[in-house]
Amino acid sequence: MSATHDPGQESPLERRVTELEIKASFSEDLLDHLNALVAQQQAQIDALLREIARLRQQMPEGRDGPRSLRDELPPHY
Repeated sequence: MSATHDPGQESPLERRVTELEIKASFSEDLLDHLNALVAQQQAQIDALLREIARLRQQMPEGRDGPRSLRDELPPHY
């Protein structure tokens, strides 16, 4: 191989290495994107868990679960 390399004259092995480097680069980019997405989703999950805990604290004492819709009927029913 000479010092003046013509990109159009790549050997099959050089072409394969170049293609693998490109695929590795895209894979790294995708992995970075997915990691950021997972971190964002975890932050959303954490916020939802805090909200659930806050709502549970607001529930009246003695209530273990959601109230029945029958409890919400107006008196004329």
